[in-house]
Amino acid sequence: MFIPCAIGYSEVIIIVLVVLLLFGGRKIPELMRGLGRGVKEFKDAVNKDYSAEETSERPADKATRREDPFEKEPEK
Repeated sequence: MFIPCAIGYSEVIIIVLVVLLLFGGRKIPELMRGLGRGVKEFKDAVNKDYSAEETSERPADKATRREDPFEKEPEK
């Protein structure tokens, strides 16, 4: 069966080589890190329990909550 939109191994190798030429080896880890953060934020937004926002946080939730290094501290 012929699938016109199928991507084979040779096409994947060509795409990877073009990306390496365009961005270079040093920039790719930064791009992947940013892509991973974006996917994580998307998953968190999709799986977020909106009913929890209506009620205040329980003390146990605050104790087990991990620190987000990118979260801004409230200004005083």
